[in-house]
Amino acid sequence: MKLVAQRIALGILLLLAVSVLIFAGTQILPGDVAQAILGQSATPESLANLREQLGLNQPAYIRYFHWLGGVLTGDLGTAMSSGQDIATSIKDRLWNTLFLAFWAAIVAIPLAITLGLIAVRYRNGWVDKLISGVALASTSFPEFFIGYLLVFYFAVQHQWFPAISTVYEGMSLGERLQAIALPAAALTLVVLAHMMRMTRAAILNVMQSAYVETAELKGLSAFAVIRKHAFPNAIAPIINVVMLNLAYLVVGVVVVEVIFVYPGMGQYLVDHVTKRDVPVVQAVGLIFAAVYISLNIIADIAAIVANPRLRHPK
Repeated sequence: MKLVAQRIALGILLLLAVSVLIFAGTQILPGDVAQAILGQSATPESLANLREQLGLNQPAYIRYFHWLGGVLTGDLGTAMSSGQDIATSIKDRLWNTLFLAFWAAIVAIPLAITLGLIAVRYRNGWVDKLISGVALASTSFPEFFIGYLLVFYFAVQHQWFPAISTVYEGMSLGERLQAIALPAAALTLVVLAHMMRMTRAAILNVMQSAYVETAELKGLSAFAVIRKHAFPNAIAPIINVVMLNLAYLVVGVVVVEVIFVYPGMGQYLVDHVTKRDVPVVQAVGLIFAAVYISLNIIADIAAIVANPRLRHPK
């Protein structure tokens, strides 16, 4: 319990530090927020009034604590460009991003672990080399390239799936799944290779252990040795890799959402970056950081639970 409490406390401190960096980063951006909102034709009086209204005349540290206090009470502020409540606007978009990441993970995680097990079973053979080669090739392509390839082949040439992933309230589950098929496939291909390669490496590391050699001497089949003895003891590093990639699925969806015009957090962020809407950028950045840090804490806790040496240190 002490290690778990330390991980949680460290995560909270890290999130606080990230909030400072996010706020500071948005403050040092070039340009004038008031000028960006009112345009180049705004009069000095209207600019001064807007700065006063937005609190831009206050010192940075006061604005930071005011913003942090609002975040802690669930108030993410108001979008400068539209005047809408950010928390209300983000709610549906966050759900859309989590929905997309969930289905990508449902496909990617079992497939990556299965391919990793197969690669270990036929290690150094042509099956292992084929899987590793395809995985290495897929990690070499950026998300936008994979996304455009999927759009060209499945949406333009064969018209099996829509090129624009439009989702809205009232759609059935089947319609939503069809709409997110291509962005989910792109995300799956992005994270699949890394998870597969790390699963293979973790199991191969365990395969050098004495108890694995004993199991082999007992006459167990190669796959039984991997499944019953090597894989359970390699689960801790595999969980860490899975959690890191889950975090990427949520946080790293910006490019994929923009390509497929998917109404998620990434598209929302890009839309408001172009408008220089600082409160929205701050809110989305903090949410992304919170998700990433939380999943890493879960990975650390899972590693502690799975490893008796961490639970009972000498």
